[in-house]
Amino acid sequence: MLATSGGSTPRGRSEHPVFFDGFLGHSEQTAAALLSVAKVARTRFYTPPGMLAAILRAADPVVTSNGDRLRFESFSACCGVYARLDVLPGALDGPALDTGTTNVDFNPPMRAALARVGGIDPLHLAVGEDVVVTTLDGSVTEKKVSLPERWLKGFAEVQLAASRMRPVAEVSAAEARRFVRALPPGTGSRTRPMWAVPTGRALRLTTRPSADGAGVSGPERLRPLEPLLRFARSLRAYAPPYDPSAPAAASLWELVLDDARLVLALSPDASRGFSGEGGVLWDLSDEQAALDAELLSVLLAFEPRIDISRLAAGADIAEQRVSSALGHLGAAGRVGYDTAEQAFFHRELPFDAARLEAMHPRLRAARALVDAGAVRVAGDTAYVTSADTEHVVGRHPEGSRCSCPWYGKHKTGRGPCKHLLAVELARRAAE
Repeated sequence: MLATSGGSTPRGRSEHPVFFDGFLGHSEQTAAALLSVAKVARTRFYTPPGMLAAILRAADPVVTSNGDRLRFESFSACCGVYARLDVLPGALDGPALDTGTTNVDFNPPMRAALARVGGIDPLHLAVGEDVVVTTLDGSVTEKKVSLPERWLKGFAEVQLAASRMRPVAEVSAAEARRFVRALPPGTGSRTRPMWAVPTGRALRLTTRPSADGAGVSGPERLRPLEPLLRFARSLRAYAPPYDPSAPAAASLWELVLDDARLVLALSPDASRGFSGEGGVLWDLSDEQAALDAELLSVLLAFEPRIDISRLAAGADIAEQRVSSALGHLGAAGRVGYDTAEQAFFHRELPFDAARLEAMHPRLRAARALVDAGAVRVAGDTAYVTSADTEHVVGRHPEGSRCSCPWYGKHKTGRGPCKHLLAVELARRAAE
């Protein structure tokens, strides 16, 4: 089964939420998709050098009811793979009883029950204080476990990456089967960056970066799609705008099913988890966006597709400020991004918002530098004194640069360094 520990609803925190109680259509497909989300949560796709064995504990996938659909989300143990199952209106036997978010437990009894669903067997799901899966063999209910803190950072980075992606390929079910089944085996260690590029109606892997392709470093990380290929209608690939200076890039893959989608997002490299990327630091450092996010948060109602124009009108602010505020809300895990809909969706994660900034040491260090008077701005050039070394931050048409070793290694591919953040904070304070 699956079990909750209370959840977030439009009326606030509830210890006894009831989000959905009904049968799920395409039962064999839905059961297999839920098992794929559960498998991602139990898999370590990358093992750091020197780690002899990975001890995996149970992890809590997150379930959100957006009124007309249910979403199940999880991260791999290495945080380098994000999985989401969208169960769409056509697969639900009725509307949700309520909207909101809670965390659930994928445990052995539940997985065993789902694995036995076949053919036209009924599959009943009740999402409430206890989330119960009922099949012909009976009902299964279990208790919840703690949601890993790394997941909050991972959710924030995934929505940011997804919102910047555009579709690069869509292939048929037959080609999806050929492509996924031909993926090279994984090694659990760092591998060369690879790219999936469209060739006619097919996809092929190459080690040559491509503006027309999608990054698939660690291509074995797409294997959670394999059990669902027999149900597939098509496979879509998404990628961010091509950056020739980046050796690897994140990608997102949508397996289109009957009244459902299974989404996998891959971090830029198998050795890099989404939780350490740092792309959300700009949004978190923007105090105006933080104020706007607080304003917008009272207008959100677990929409499956957030209407930016409606929010702008409701809050009486410009649409650009709404977009920035959604970035800040995403950094707190309060919105996700659906590439198929090209829109944000509302969710609430069970995290203490006060801990959010404490989870980002670069932002804390940047604020400390500003508070210590270590930043000196002179036009388009700034000087930041850190650990007895003066770093130079310069503004350029293509973006700001820093002379520090961290920037030299990563550029902005893993978010800004603390010196870039400190200069931005100092400039804003001076305005």
